[in-house]
Amino acid sequence: MTAKTRERGDPMLISELVKTDAFELISGSGDIDIDSVEFDSRACKPGSLFVAIKGFNSDGHEYIGSAAAKGVSAVLIDSSRDKERYGIDDILKTLGPDTAVIETRDTRKALGIVSAEVYDHPERKLDIAGITGTKGKTTITFMLRSILDCAGISSGLVGTVRNIAGGKIIKSEHTTPESSDLYRMMRDMEASGDKALVMEVSSQGLKFDRAYGVRYKVAAFTNLYEDHIAPTEHPDMEDYFASKLKIFDNCQTGIINGDSSYAADAAEYASGKCDVLFYGTDGNVDIKASGIRHFSEGCDSGSVFELASPWYQGEIKINLPGKFNVSNALCAIACAGVMGIPFDSVREGLAKARVPGRMQPVANDLGISVIVDYAHNAAALENVLLTVREYTDKRIICVFGCGGNRSRTRRFEMGEVSGRMADLTVITSDNPRNEDPLAIIEDIVTGIEPTGGVYETEPDRARAIKHAMSIANPGDVVIIAGKGHEDYQIFANRTIHFDDGEAASAAAAEIKEERQ
Repeated sequence: MTAKTRERGDPMLISELVKTDAFELISGSGDIDIDSVEFDSRACKPGSLFVAIKGFNSDGHEYIGSAAAKGVSAVLIDSSRDKERYGIDDILKTLGPDTAVIETRDTRKALGIVSAEVYDHPERKLDIAGITGTKGKTTITFMLRSILDCAGISSGLVGTVRNIAGGKIIKSEHTTPESSDLYRMMRDMEASGDKALVMEVSSQGLKFDRAYGVRYKVAAFTNLYEDHIAPTEHPDMEDYFASKLKIFDNCQTGIINGDSSYAADAAEYASGKCDVLFYGTDGNVDIKASGIRHFSEGCDSGSVFELASPWYQGEIKINLPGKFNVSNALCAIACAGVMGIPFDSVREGLAKARVPGRMQPVANDLGISVIVDYAHNAAALENVLLTVREYTDKRIICVFGCGGNRSRTRRFEMGEVSGRMADLTVITSDNPRNEDPLAIIEDIVTGIEPTGGVYETEPDRARAIKHAMSIANPGDVVIIAGKGHEDYQIFANRTIHFDDGEAASAAAAEIKEERQ
């Protein structure tokens, strides 16, 4: 019996998983059935294959005993593990007599390989669009999924805000989940009738092979800005960029932002691996926007532009303001073109697209504009402030903080941007984690003071939001930046529910009542 002839949901024999030279059955029988793949020992059960992955902070081999206690049927170990700590005899002692032990050279890549096999290669049955880049991934995926929906194509979603598989919303732990979770979700998508998958593919997901084995019908690179440079992420920009480029290793058509300073290098890498198309607002590109103009309708605002592309020509309207969202729309349009979506569905999908926490308007009766956005680094915040400045001649009040246990440089840079571009900055707390919120605020102040920008501080985020809205005059714009779609706030000793949109709506109601 092989994976190709198995009925949907049937388990797979260990002997089928170890039929290549990449895997060696060290102990146990090849006649054991496997119906799930797990990297977290807590999720193991009879019928599970536990894959021991070496990570930054822990080694999966440490948890083989925990997996055994859950009744795991097989364990996959890494041949490059620390054999003094995790010798084969010691591993066997922790396992039951009927548990199979398999060895391979790289368990991280193997996690994707065995997941694809056990879950019957769902990646081959879906049209997959993958989006990578520092900014824009979430917005583009929501835009493209809206287009597919308008075309009557059921699709799954994987990304920062949420995952959607089989019509069910699944909380997102990582932008790109570990491959066993990804393949399991793809199986559920395919089983429920989904025909496509739209997914954000993070640099971490690419660097650590979380999407290993996924074949993209279309893969897009949006841009690259300094972010995620940390000991546990990327040591430098070279590593960051190289990780992003891996998305082109296994795709049919590559889409590249021609306006990015990295476009030429990205195209050089992708050429020969896949067909390459460029999108942008400047220069000689394949998918281009021109005649961009802003519109405002009540609490909504956005852009209208003329589109030229190999598939579509005509006017496009999006309900997200700013040139960077025009760029995001062009990327979604390029993906839709490659996927063969009709133009009417493209136009309708973009007009309807809404993205949680990305230039998200908050309705109010105060005569002011309130926008929640995920901008959590200097480049993103500058984009948001530039966008708002394009359509208001009133004050811009910017409310933001910075996360704890993250780069201090980001704090200085975001302070400098807000001090230079906003009329008033209200510095507050974000997710302080294990740091003192006041110390984080002082770092932001260090960045803002040289600009001469006017600022206030209020550590309590709810009070900061209400204060900014209460002092705003009719026509002013209040930007609440940094958390976007997040519905929590992380402190050293607790995590609480906190949603910027909810806080702003509550503040608007309170202010209105206080003024009556």
